[in-house]
Amino acid sequence: MNDNKNAKLILNNKEVELDVLHGSVGPSVIDIRKLYGEIGCFTYDPGYGATGSCESAITYIDGEEGILLHRGYSIDDLANKSSFLEVAYLLLNGELPKKEEKEEFENAITLHTMVHEQLINFYRGFRRDAHPMAIMVGVVGALSAFYPDSTNIDDPYERMVSSRRLIAKIPTIAAMAYKYALGQPFNYPLNDLNYSENFLNMCFSVPAEKYKLNKTISDALDKILILHADHEQNASTSTVRIAGSSGANPFACIASGIASLWGPSHGGANEAVLNMLSEIGSKDKIMEYVNKAKDKDDPFRLFGFGHRVYKNYDPRASVMRKTCHEVLDLLGVKNEPLLDIAMELEKIALKDEYFIEKKLYPNVDFYSGIILKAMGFPTDMFTVLFAVARTVGWVAQWNEMITDPVQRIGRPRQLYTGKVSRKFVPLEKR
Repeated sequence: MNDNKNAKLILNNKEVELDVLHGSVGPSVIDIRKLYGEIGCFTYDPGYGATGSCESAITYIDGEEGILLHRGYSIDDLANKSSFLEVAYLLLNGELPKKEEKEEFENAITLHTMVHEQLINFYRGFRRDAHPMAIMVGVVGALSAFYPDSTNIDDPYERMVSSRRLIAKIPTIAAMAYKYALGQPFNYPLNDLNYSENFLNMCFSVPAEKYKLNKTISDALDKILILHADHEQNASTSTVRIAGSSGANPFACIASGIASLWGPSHGGANEAVLNMLSEIGSKDKIMEYVNKAKDKDDPFRLFGFGHRVYKNYDPRASVMRKTCHEVLDLLGVKNEPLLDIAMELEKIALKDEYFIEKKLYPNVDFYSGIILKAMGFPTDMFTVLFAVARTVGWVAQWNEMITDPVQRIGRPRQLYTGKVSRKFVPLEKR
């Protein structure tokens, strides 16, 4: 809804009245779409931190209060009472599924988990030590060549098929990237396992020894996937939307999201946490590094603390902290230096006045990295796990954008600071 032209801007003796739009909750926005046409100037907002790029009904975040809602449901309720595929259905369709809808959706995802056999040739083209995210970008981007029957973005049925294919096949593609790096044979998905169990089995089962599934471990992975499923208009989601705004096929759009997620300031944060713990090296050096982090002139940074959006406690972190300790207790992890350092660092951060005053609480990346390490995943697979989870959010956001009647091709403006018009000088006269 909007109030009639109750914001006014005056520049160079020109006046423009702008509508103020209100969502169902959260800050209001000033509609500046006609600004350039009426007074000839753009707004300037590097990083788009104060700019609403779209209208969305999927995810709401209140960073000051530490609130995260998916379709109105709190992340705490969803993580503790639901399953990843149930949350996936919610994000895609707007409502939690009824029993029949849940069964149909889970069955459809299960039947799409296999990938085209010729995709194996893609993996053999990569170096053995290639980063799995590099493989993910390439293989996911190539899916449109294997599934051209679901690339028509104007066909609702094809959009549904491509959405389900992506959610189903990303774990298989990710597990294959992991196995390829190890030099082990690929595992096919098993239809009698749930989403998280299937992924764990594809990653850790070998022909010589059957993987023993543990409910605590698979439930922990399911929670990790739920907690990372969507997070509003972040860098990778915005990348998916802007790629999709050009009419690109859904597989290319999700590949662009994976590329954006790869950055250490985004999806690579939990990998950065483990690298940081490795740099600290031992428990007796923790305070030395904590003091380095407090020193504004020291370049050292503590990863896994605080959040750009959440100025309070990350609501996902409280769920992940409990899960983290459950997993470590179950596995009886002992004499694991990095995990020992992490747990000691957590204790210090929760009591230290500097962290408390600046609200630098351990965030979801801090705990998820520890859990994945305890499960046996190498650090370069952490961001891949993030991509597996976030695919459903990307797909939901992409679908919403495609069906938005006011969506246009993304075209940010700029403040040009380069040279003005100059005459060309021939090479011999320069």
